[in-house]
Amino acid sequence: MNSALLTLRERGFIAQCSDIEALSELMDGGGVTFYVGCDPTGSSLHIGHMVPFFAFRHLLKAGHCGIALIGGGTARIGDPSGKTELRKMLSYDQLDSNAASIRAQLDSFLGGFDGKTAICANNKDWLAGLNYIDFLREIGRHFSVNRMLSFESYRLRMETGLSFIEFNYQLLQSYDFLELYRRYGCRLQIGGDDQWGNIVAGLELIRRVEGRAPGTDEAAFGLTFPLVTTSDGKKMGKTEKGAIFLDPSITSPYDFFQYWRNVQDADIKRFLLMFTFLPYAECESLCAAGKNPNAAKERLAWELTALIHGRDKADRALAGAKAAFGAADDRSAMPSKILPASRFEAGLNIIDLFTETGLCATKSEARRLLQQGGAFLSRAGGELGPVSDVHTTLYAADLPDGELILRAGKKHFCRVTLE
Repeated sequence: MNSALLTLRERGFIAQCSDIEALSELMDGGGVTFYVGCDPTGSSLHIGHMVPFFAFRHLLKAGHCGIALIGGGTARIGDPSGKTELRKMLSYDQLDSNAASIRAQLDSFLGGFDGKTAICANNKDWLAGLNYIDFLREIGRHFSVNRMLSFESYRLRMETGLSFIEFNYQLLQSYDFLELYRRYGCRLQIGGDDQWGNIVAGLELIRRVEGRAPGTDEAAFGLTFPLVTTSDGKKMGKTEKGAIFLDPSITSPYDFFQYWRNVQDADIKRFLLMFTFLPYAECESLCAAGKNPNAAKERLAWELTALIHGRDKADRALAGAKAAFGAADDRSAMPSKILPASRFEAGLNIIDLFTETGLCATKSEARRLLQQGGAFLSRAGGELGPVSDVHTTLYAADLPDGELILRAGKKHFCRVTLE
Protein backbone atom coordinates (compact mmCIF):
# COMPACT_ATOMS: atom_id res chain seq x y z
CA MET A 1 0.00 0.00 0.00
CA ASN A 2 1.11 3.57 -0.69
CA SER A 3 3.08 5.05 2.23
CA ALA A 4 0.66 7.98 2.74
CA LEU A 5 -2.30 5.60 2.94
CA LEU A 6 -0.35 3.37 5.31
CA THR A 7 0.25 6.36 7.57
CA LEU A 8 -3.46 7.18 7.56
CA ARG A 9 -4.37 3.57 8.25
CA GLU A 10 -1.95 3.06 11.16
CA ARG A 11 -3.10 6.33 12.75
CA GLY A 12 -6.76 5.29 12.61
CA PHE A 13 -8.09 7.49 9.82
CA ILE A 14 -9.43 5.11 7.18
CA ALA A 15 -13.06 3.93 7.36
CA GLN A 16 -14.12 3.39 3.72
CA CYS A 17 -12.50 3.82 0.32
CA SER A 18 -14.06 3.45 -3.11
CA ASP A 19 -11.05 1.45 -4.41
CA ILE A 20 -8.05 1.55 -2.11
CA GLU A 21 -5.81 -0.61 -4.32
CA ALA A 22 -6.31 1.61 -7.36
CA LEU A 23 -5.93 4.75 -5.24
CA SER A 24 -2.70 3.39 -3.79
CA GLU A 25 -1.35 2.73 -7.27
CA LEU A 26 -2.32 6.25 -8.37
CA MET A 27 -0.57 7.81 -5.36
CA ASP A 28 2.54 5.73 -5.98
CA GLY A 29 2.75 7.42 -9.38
CA GLY A 30 3.07 10.95 -7.97
CA GLY A 31 1.16 13.72 -6.28
CA VAL A 32 -2.64 13.47 -6.27
CA THR A 33 -4.97 16.43 -5.83
CA PHE A 34 -7.61 15.85 -3.15
CA TYR A 35 -10.21 17.95 -1.38
CA VAL A 36 -12.21 18.18 1.82
CA GLY A 37 -15.15 20.49 2.33
CA CYS A 38 -16.72 22.24 5.30
CA ASP A 39 -19.77 24.49 5.39
CA PRO A 40 -19.50 27.84 7.22
CA THR A 41 -22.62 27.30 9.33
CA GLY A 42 -20.83 28.87 12.32
CA SER A 43 -18.11 31.43 12.90
CA SER A 44 -15.63 28.77 14.06
CA LEU A 45 -14.72 25.18 13.39
CA HIS A 46 -14.84 22.82 16.35
CA ILE A 47 -12.46 19.95 16.98
CA GLY A 48 -14.88 17.43 15.43
CA HIS A 49 -14.46 19.20 12.08
CA MET A 50 -10.71 18.77 12.22
CA VAL A 51 -10.26 15.03 11.64
CA PRO A 52 -10.10 15.40 7.82
CA PHE A 53 -7.75 18.37 8.17
CA PHE A 54 -5.28 16.35 10.25
CA ALA A 55 -5.37 13.81 7.40
CA PHE A 56 -4.97 16.76 5.00
CA ARG A 57 -1.65 17.65 6.63
CA HIS A 58 -0.41 14.05 6.45
CA LEU A 59 -1.21 13.98 2.72
CA LEU A 60 0.48 17.35 2.14
CA LYS A 61 3.60 16.06 3.86
CA ALA A 62 3.56 13.03 1.53
CA GLY A 63 3.68 15.33 -1.51
CA HIS A 64 0.02 15.52 -2.49
CA CYS A 65 -1.97 18.68 -3.25
CA GLY A 66 -4.93 19.59 -1.05
CA ILE A 67 -7.97 21.81 -1.57
CA ALA A 68 -9.89 23.09 1.44
CA LEU A 69 -13.34 23.81 0.05
CA ILE A 70 -15.43 26.23 2.08
CA GLY A 71 -19.11 25.70 1.33
CA GLY A 72 -20.29 29.26 1.01
CA GLY A 73 -22.79 27.99 -1.57
CA THR A 74 -23.89 24.68 -0.07
CA ALA A 75 -24.32 26.32 3.35
CA ARG A 76 -27.19 28.32 1.85
CA ILE A 77 -29.09 25.02 1.78
CA GLY A 78 -27.64 22.93 4.61
CA ASP A 79 -26.42 19.34 4.70
CA PRO A 80 -29.01 16.95 6.19
CA SER A 81 -26.31 14.37 7.04
CA GLY A 82 -26.36 13.57 10.74
CA LYS A 83 -29.15 16.06 11.43
CA THR A 84 -32.64 15.36 12.72
CA GLU A 85 -34.12 18.67 11.59
CA LEU A 86 -33.58 21.48 9.09
CA ARG A 87 -30.54 23.62 9.82
CA LYS A 88 -31.15 27.25 10.72
CA MET A 89 -30.97 29.43 7.62
CA LEU A 90 -28.30 32.14 7.89
CA SER A 91 -28.11 35.35 5.90
CA TYR A 92 -25.68 35.47 2.99
CA ASP A 93 -23.68 38.18 4.79
CA GLN A 94 -23.36 35.98 7.87
CA LEU A 95 -22.24 33.02 5.76
CA ASP A 96 -19.60 35.20 4.07
CA SER A 97 -18.36 36.38 7.48
CA ASN A 98 -18.23 32.80 8.78
CA ALA A 99 -16.37 31.68 5.64
CA ALA A 100 -13.70 34.35 6.18
CA SER A 101 -13.22 33.28 9.82
CA ILE A 102 -12.96 29.59 8.93
CA ARG A 103 -10.52 30.29 6.11
CA ALA A 104 -8.28 32.10 8.60
CA GLN A 105 -8.41 29.15 11.02
CA LEU A 106 -7.55 26.65 8.30
CA ASP A 107 -4.82 28.88 6.89
CA SER A 108 -3.17 28.90 10.32
CA PHE A 109 -3.56 25.17 10.93
CA LEU A 110 -2.47 24.02 7.47
CA GLY A 111 0.55 26.29 7.35
CA GLY A 112 -0.77 28.75 4.78
CA PHE A 113 -2.56 28.49 1.44
CA ASP A 114 0.11 28.92 -1.22
CA GLY A 115 -2.29 28.35 -4.14
CA LYS A 116 -0.19 25.45 -5.41
CA THR A 117 0.06 22.60 -2.92
CA ALA A 118 -2.51 23.99 -0.48
CA ILE A 119 -5.51 25.73 -2.03
CA CYS A 120 -8.58 27.32 -0.49
CA ALA A 121 -11.71 27.52 -2.65
CA ASN A 122 -15.31 28.58 -2.01
CA ASN A 123 -18.10 26.78 -3.85
CA LYS A 124 -20.15 29.98 -3.81
CA ASP A 125 -18.01 30.95 -6.81
CA TRP A 126 -19.73 28.37 -9.04
CA LEU A 127 -22.96 27.59 -7.19
CA ALA A 128 -24.35 31.05 -6.45
CA GLY A 129 -24.87 31.91 -10.11
CA LEU A 130 -26.27 28.59 -11.34
CA ASN A 131 -29.32 28.63 -13.58
CA TYR A 132 -31.73 26.19 -11.95
CA ILE A 133 -33.29 24.91 -15.20
CA ASP A 134 -29.91 24.37 -16.84
CA PHE A 135 -28.58 22.69 -13.69
CA LEU A 136 -31.48 20.23 -13.63
CA ARG A 137 -31.02 19.44 -17.32
CA GLU A 138 -27.26 19.00 -17.17
CA ILE A 139 -26.71 17.60 -13.66
CA GLY A 140 -30.03 16.61 -12.09
CA ARG A 141 -30.86 14.13 -14.83
CA HIS A 142 -27.96 11.92 -13.71
CA PHE A 143 -29.47 11.32 -10.24
CA SER A 144 -31.95 8.63 -9.26
CA VAL A 145 -34.36 9.56 -6.48
CA ASN A 146 -34.58 5.92 -5.43
CA ARG A 147 -30.79 5.74 -5.23
CA MET A 148 -30.56 8.95 -3.21
CA LEU A 149 -33.14 7.74 -0.70
CA SER A 150 -31.14 4.56 -0.14
CA PHE A 151 -28.31 6.53 1.48
CA GLU A 152 -28.45 6.60 5.27
CA SER A 153 -28.33 10.40 5.59
CA TYR A 154 -31.58 10.73 3.61
CA ARG A 155 -33.21 7.54 4.81
CA LEU A 156 -32.95 8.57 8.47
CA ARG A 157 -34.32 12.03 7.75
CA MET A 158 -37.35 10.59 5.95
CA GLU A 159 -38.60 9.52 9.39
CA THR A 160 -38.57 13.09 10.77
CA GLY A 161 -39.16 15.01 7.56
CA LEU A 162 -36.76 15.89 4.75
CA SER A 163 -37.28 19.28 3.11
CA PHE A 164 -37.01 19.71 -0.65
CA ILE A 165 -34.22 22.26 -0.22
CA GLU A 166 -32.12 19.71 1.72
CA PHE A 167 -32.89 17.06 -0.86
CA ASN A 168 -30.86 19.12 -3.34
CA TYR A 169 -27.75 19.11 -1.17
CA GLN A 170 -26.33 15.89 -2.57
CA LEU A 171 -26.60 17.24 -6.11
CA LEU A 172 -24.66 20.36 -5.16
CA GLN A 173 -21.91 18.51 -3.31
CA SER A 174 -21.56 16.10 -6.21
CA TYR A 175 -21.33 19.07 -8.56
CA ASP A 176 -18.53 20.46 -6.35
CA PHE A 177 -16.48 17.32 -6.96
CA LEU A 178 -17.13 17.55 -10.70
CA GLU A 179 -16.16 21.23 -10.72
CA LEU A 180 -12.93 20.63 -8.79
CA TYR A 181 -12.16 17.65 -11.04
CA ARG A 182 -12.44 19.97 -14.05
CA ARG A 183 -10.71 23.03 -12.55
CA TYR A 184 -7.86 21.41 -10.62
CA GLY A 185 -7.71 17.80 -11.76
CA CYS A 186 -8.95 16.79 -8.30
CA ARG A 187 -9.15 12.99 -8.14
CA LEU A 188 -9.95 12.33 -4.49
CA GLN A 189 -12.53 13.56 -1.98
CA ILE A 190 -11.93 12.89 1.71
CA GLY A 191 -14.28 13.46 4.64
CA GLY A 192 -16.11 12.00 7.60
CA ASP A 193 -17.89 8.69 7.19
CA ASP A 194 -21.28 10.45 7.37
CA GLN A 195 -20.38 11.92 3.95
CA TRP A 196 -19.99 8.54 2.23
CA GLY A 197 -23.28 8.77 0.36
CA ASN A 198 -22.52 12.28 -0.91
CA ILE A 199 -19.00 11.27 -1.95
CA VAL A 200 -20.22 8.20 -3.84
CA ALA A 201 -22.79 10.37 -5.61
CA GLY A 202 -19.98 12.67 -6.74
CA LEU A 203 -17.97 9.73 -8.08
CA GLU A 204 -20.99 8.54 -10.04
CA LEU A 205 -21.59 12.03 -11.45
CA ILE A 206 -17.98 12.27 -12.68
CA ARG A 207 -18.33 8.83 -14.25
CA ARG A 208 -21.54 9.77 -16.04
CA VAL A 209 -20.57 13.26 -17.18
CA GLU A 210 -16.87 12.78 -17.88
CA GLY A 211 -16.90 9.08 -18.73
CA ARG A 212 -14.32 8.37 -16.03
CA ALA A 213 -15.42 4.97 -14.75
CA PRO A 214 -13.60 3.09 -11.97
CA GLY A 215 -10.58 1.33 -13.40
CA THR A 216 -9.88 3.96 -16.06
CA ASP A 217 -6.82 6.18 -16.02
CA GLU A 218 -8.73 9.32 -14.95
CA ALA A 219 -11.13 7.79 -12.40
CA ALA A 220 -11.98 9.65 -9.18
CA PHE A 221 -11.91 8.22 -5.66
CA GLY A 222 -13.52 8.68 -2.27
CA LEU A 223 -11.99 8.09 1.16
CA THR A 224 -13.75 8.53 4.50
CA PHE A 225 -12.63 8.65 8.11
CA PRO A 226 -14.43 7.26 11.16
CA LEU A 227 -16.68 9.54 13.19
CA VAL A 228 -14.67 9.76 16.38
CA THR A 229 -16.31 8.90 19.68
CA THR A 230 -14.85 8.50 23.14
CA SER A 231 -14.46 5.07 24.69
CA ASP A 232 -17.80 5.48 26.51
CA GLY A 233 -19.62 6.13 23.24
CA LYS A 234 -19.95 9.91 23.47
CA LYS A 235 -19.26 12.17 20.51
CA MET A 236 -15.65 13.34 20.70
CA GLY A 237 -15.22 17.07 21.28
CA LYS A 238 -18.53 17.51 23.08
CA THR A 239 -18.82 18.64 26.71
CA GLU A 240 -21.60 19.57 29.05
CA LYS A 241 -21.14 23.18 27.93
CA GLY A 242 -21.08 22.35 24.22
CA ALA A 243 -18.50 21.72 21.49
CA ILE A 244 -14.77 22.42 21.78
CA PHE A 245 -14.27 25.27 19.31
CA LEU A 246 -11.03 26.53 17.78
CA ASP A 247 -11.98 30.18 18.33
CA PRO A 248 -10.36 31.21 21.65
CA SER A 249 -13.20 33.65 22.34
CA ILE A 250 -15.62 30.69 22.43
CA THR A 251 -13.39 28.00 23.96
CA SER A 252 -10.41 29.46 25.81
CA PRO A 253 -7.00 27.86 25.22
CA TYR A 254 -7.09 26.78 28.88
CA ASP A 255 -10.46 25.01 28.50
CA PHE A 256 -9.25 23.55 25.20
CA PHE A 257 -6.16 22.19 26.98
CA GLN A 258 -8.22 20.87 29.87
CA TYR A 259 -10.56 18.94 27.57
CA TRP A 260 -7.65 16.85 26.24
CA ARG A 261 -5.94 16.68 29.64
CA ASN A 262 -9.04 14.97 31.02
CA VAL A 263 -9.74 12.36 28.33
CA GLN A 264 -10.25 8.80 29.51
CA ASP A 265 -7.21 6.54 29.72
CA ALA A 266 -8.64 4.23 27.04
CA ASP A 267 -8.65 7.09 24.51
CA ILE A 268 -5.11 8.42 24.97
CA LYS A 269 -3.23 6.42 22.32
CA ARG A 270 -5.99 6.77 19.72
CA PHE A 271 -6.14 10.53 20.19
CA LEU A 272 -2.34 10.91 20.18
CA LEU A 273 -2.21 9.13 16.82
CA MET A 274 -5.10 11.02 15.26
CA PHE A 275 -4.72 14.51 16.74
CA THR A 276 -0.95 14.99 16.93
CA PHE A 277 1.91 14.54 14.51
CA LEU A 278 4.16 12.75 16.99
CA PRO A 279 5.83 9.67 15.46
CA TYR A 280 3.91 6.43 15.88
CA ALA A 281 6.65 4.92 18.05
CA GLU A 282 6.57 7.91 20.40
CA CYS A 283 2.80 7.63 20.77
CA GLU A 284 3.21 3.97 21.65
CA SER A 285 5.96 4.76 24.13
CA LEU A 286 3.86 7.39 25.91
CA CYS A 287 1.09 4.81 26.37
CA ALA A 288 3.27 1.82 27.22
CA ALA A 289 2.35 -0.39 30.15
CA GLY A 290 3.61 1.00 33.43
CA LYS A 291 3.77 4.60 32.16
CA ASN A 292 1.85 7.31 33.99
CA PRO A 293 -1.27 8.00 31.86
CA ASN A 294 -1.43 11.56 33.21
CA ALA A 295 1.92 12.35 31.58
CA ALA A 296 0.58 11.10 28.24
CA LYS A 297 -2.61 13.15 28.65
CA GLU A 298 -0.57 16.24 29.45
CA ARG A 299 1.52 15.70 26.32
CA LEU A 300 -1.61 15.18 24.21
CA ALA A 301 -3.17 18.37 25.61
CA TRP A 302 0.00 20.43 25.05
CA GLU A 303 0.59 19.17 21.50
CA LEU A 304 -2.99 19.85 20.42
CA THR A 305 -3.17 23.26 22.07
CA ALA A 306 0.11 24.22 20.42
CA LEU A 307 -1.19 23.12 17.01
CA ILE A 308 -4.38 25.16 17.32
CA HIS A 309 -3.36 28.13 19.48
CA GLY A 310 0.43 28.23 19.32
CA ARG A 311 3.22 27.14 21.66
CA ASP A 312 2.98 30.19 23.94
CA LYS A 313 -0.72 29.59 24.63
CA ALA A 314 -0.02 25.89 25.17
CA ASP A 315 2.73 26.71 27.69
CA ARG A 316 0.43 29.13 29.48
CA ALA A 317 -2.43 26.63 29.59
CA LEU A 318 -0.07 24.01 31.03
CA ALA A 319 1.14 26.46 33.67
CA GLY A 320 -2.45 27.38 34.50
CA ALA A 321 -3.41 23.73 34.89
CA LYS A 322 -0.46 23.09 37.22
CA ALA A 323 -1.38 26.14 39.29
CA ALA A 324 -5.04 25.15 39.50
CA PHE A 325 -4.22 21.68 40.71
CA GLY A 326 -1.59 22.73 43.21
CA ALA A 327 1.57 21.83 41.32
CA ALA A 328 2.78 25.43 40.96
CA ASP A 329 2.56 28.72 42.86
CA ASP A 330 2.11 31.01 39.84
CA ARG A 331 -1.63 31.46 39.39
CA SER A 332 -1.41 34.14 36.71
CA ALA A 333 -1.88 31.56 33.93
CA MET A 334 -5.20 30.32 35.32
CA PRO A 335 -8.47 31.39 33.66
CA SER A 336 -9.16 34.76 35.25
CA LYS A 337 -11.88 37.31 35.78
CA ILE A 338 -11.32 40.89 36.92
CA LEU A 339 -14.13 42.39 38.99
CA PRO A 340 -14.30 45.97 40.30
CA ALA A 341 -13.72 46.22 44.04
CA SER A 342 -16.92 48.23 44.26
CA ARG A 343 -18.87 45.02 43.56
CA PHE A 344 -17.79 43.76 46.99
CA GLU A 345 -18.44 46.93 49.01
CA ALA A 346 -22.04 45.98 49.81
CA GLY A 347 -21.24 42.29 49.57
CA LEU A 348 -21.37 39.95 46.56
CA ASN A 349 -23.48 36.81 46.89
CA ILE A 350 -21.71 33.53 46.08
CA ILE A 351 -24.37 32.64 43.47
CA ASP A 352 -23.75 35.91 41.62
CA LEU A 353 -20.00 35.33 41.84
CA PHE A 354 -20.15 31.89 40.21
CA THR A 355 -22.46 33.28 37.52
CA GLU A 356 -20.44 36.41 36.74
CA THR A 357 -17.21 34.43 36.39
CA GLY A 358 -18.85 32.14 33.82
CA LEU A 359 -18.36 29.00 35.89
CA CYS A 360 -22.15 28.66 35.85
CA ALA A 361 -24.39 29.77 33.01
CA THR A 362 -27.32 30.79 35.21
CA LYS A 363 -28.08 31.56 38.83
CA SER A 364 -30.20 28.44 39.10
CA GLU A 365 -27.26 26.36 37.89
CA ALA A 366 -25.02 28.03 40.47
CA ARG A 367 -27.57 27.34 43.21
CA ARG A 368 -27.67 23.64 42.26
CA LEU A 369 -23.88 23.48 42.19
CA LEU A 370 -23.69 24.84 45.74
CA GLN A 371 -26.44 22.63 47.08
CA GLN A 372 -24.90 19.51 45.52
CA GLY A 373 -21.46 20.15 47.01
CA GLY A 374 -19.69 21.02 43.76
CA ALA A 375 -18.62 24.60 44.64
CA PHE A 376 -15.22 25.41 46.16
CA LEU A 377 -13.57 28.65 47.26
CA SER A 378 -10.20 29.79 48.55
CA ARG A 379 -9.23 33.22 49.90
CA ALA A 380 -5.91 34.83 50.79
CA GLY A 381 -3.94 31.97 49.21
CA GLY A 382 -5.58 29.35 51.37
CA GLU A 383 -6.65 25.86 50.39
CA LEU A 384 -9.80 25.34 48.36
CA GLY A 385 -12.69 24.42 50.57
CA PRO A 386 -16.31 23.53 49.85
CA VAL A 387 -18.98 26.20 50.09
CA SER A 388 -22.62 25.12 50.14
CA ASP A 389 -24.54 27.96 51.80
CA VAL A 390 -26.36 29.84 49.03
CA HIS A 391 -26.48 32.91 51.30
CA THR A 392 -22.69 33.20 51.52
CA THR A 393 -21.67 36.80 50.83
CA LEU A 394 -18.15 38.06 50.19
CA TYR A 395 -16.81 41.52 51.07
CA ALA A 396 -13.62 43.29 50.05
CA ALA A 397 -12.27 42.68 53.55
CA ASP A 398 -12.54 38.94 52.88
CA LEU A 399 -9.95 39.34 50.11
CA PRO A 400 -6.96 41.05 51.76
CA ASP A 401 -4.68 40.19 48.82
CA GLY A 402 -7.33 41.14 46.26
CA GLU A 403 -7.70 37.61 44.93
CA LEU A 404 -9.76 34.47 45.33
CA ILE A 405 -9.97 31.13 43.53
CA LEU A 406 -13.24 29.44 42.58
CA ARG A 407 -13.75 25.88 41.45
CA ALA A 408 -16.86 24.33 39.92
CA GLY A 409 -16.83 20.54 40.05
CA LYS A 410 -13.46 18.86 39.69
CA LYS A 411 -12.04 20.59 36.64
CA HIS A 412 -13.27 24.17 36.16
CA PHE A 413 -11.38 26.99 37.89
CA CYS A 414 -11.44 30.76 37.85
CA ARG A 415 -9.07 33.20 39.51
CA VAL A 416 -10.91 36.36 40.54
CA THR A 417 -8.90 39.54 41.08
CA LEU A 418 -10.18 42.89 42.28
CA GLU A 419 -9.71 46.08 40.31
